[in-house]
Amino acid sequence: MGTIYLDLLGSQIRFYEGKKYRTRVIEAGEGDLLILMHGGGGHAEAYSRNIQRLSQHFRVMAIDFIWHGFSSKPPFWDGNWLAQFTEQILDLMDALGVDQAYIEGESLGGWICLDMAINHSKRVKKVILNTAWGMKFKPGTVREQAQDMNALRETSIRALENPSPETLRRRLEWLMASPDRVTDELVEVRYRIWSRPDTRQALTEYYKRLFSEETDRYLFREEDIARITVPTLVLWTDKNPFHGPDAGERLAQLIPGAQYYLMRDAGHWPQWEHPEEHDEVVIRFLKG
Repeated sequence: MGTIYLDLLGSQIRFYEGKKYRTRVIEAGEGDLLILMHGGGGHAEAYSRNIQRLSQHFRVMAIDFIWHGFSSKPPFWDGNWLAQFTEQILDLMDALGVDQAYIEGESLGGWICLDMAINHSKRVKKVILNTAWGMKFKPGTVREQAQDMNALRETSIRALENPSPETLRRRLEWLMASPDRVTDELVEVRYRIWSRPDTRQALTEYYKRLFSEETDRYLFREEDIARITVPTLVLWTDKNPFHGPDAGERLAQLIPGAQYYLMRDAGHWPQWEHPEEHDEVVIRFLKG
């Protein structure tokens, strides 16, 4: 694997000013727009190993979500603050003059892709749910995840309270099927971003809200998911620390006509862990 710097040669970093939000984007390519959304606590570089290959077929934009990276740090809404992420995507598309886009979201990004597909389907051509979060399945249908959620909470809060290469490496290793996939460069990028006072403050509030009981109200229920009519690929892994393959299979079963792909020997960052396989699957689905 190359470095993040080498992987992004030929890409551009830009800031797009929408009517409501300023969004940092790493972009490359021409044609139909493909928006790549990272997970909670992440940044656009989560897709650094994919942008160039995908840009041979699409206009690719990997974004920083609001409260993350170098994008806007707006006040949090009262009520369903998670819908602000969706509003950011729509705001970006409006600023670009784009009516419809392909979208892929990993973890938190998958949650926002679900919202887009359920509540803003006219803006979505196809959607890829990459180890998505944000679903509440009926009891007994998938394995409970309380222990995994506690591990995420612990490593995230510890890294925010004491951002250092060591605490952030542990946070990143939690994402991977094998800890040796976390490079020194990735740790340094995450460390520099999480050490920024505005980002650190925003992420602290983000995780406080995310891990509160209130969040349960904003999870999508099975009846919500079954309303999706957008062509969907559920991309899952065999070692995903959030939801195992049974959750990915259940998610695909709920969405009419959804395709399901299980990647082996991968955790919560399949696009980073096996980038060529990820890109091949994504291109085949979007072009099919």
